[in-house]
Amino acid sequence: MHKIIISDTSTLIILHKINELNILQQVYGELITTPEIAEEFGEKLPDWITVQSVTDEKYQRFLETQVDRGEASAIALASEFEDVTLLLDDLKARKLALQLKLRTTGALGVIHKAKQMAIIPKVKPFIDKMLLTNFRISKNIIDEILKLNDE
Repeated sequence: MHKIIISDTSTLIILHKINELNILQQVYGELITTPEIAEEFGEKLPDWITVQSVTDEKYQRFLETQVDRGEASAIALASEFEDVTLLLDDLKARKLALQLKLRTTGALGVIHKAKQMAIIPKVKPFIDKMLLTNFRISKNIIDEILKLNDE
C-alpha cells in the first residue's frame, strides 16, 4: 500500500463537510496534496496529508490553461511519480488526467473502496450525507455505486 495518492480539493472538502475526512486515512494511510490545494481547502490539514510543491511549474501553468489551479497542481504533481492515483471529482480534470494516462478516482470511489476493505458497512449513508451538501452526483453514478455494493 505504498502507492502515491494525491488529492485535489474537492475530495477533501466533501469528506470534510460530511465529517468523514478520516476515511481517506483509513483507506490510503497517507496522502499528498499541493500548497495550492491546501490553500483552497482553507482548513488545517491532518498530519497524514503531506503538502508538496510541483517541481515543473511551467507544466503546471500549462495545465492551468485547461483546468483550475488546484486541479492543475494535482495533475502536474502526479506526473512526477510512477505509481500514483489522483483523487479528482471534477469531470473535466478527470478527463485530462486520463488523457495523460493517470489513474483517477473520486469521493465516491473512496467510499466504494472503504466498503470493499470492510472499513464501512454500507455506502448509502455516505452518499445520503453527500447529497445534503452542494456536491453534485448524477443519479446514474449513484445507482452504479449502489449496485456495485449490492445496496
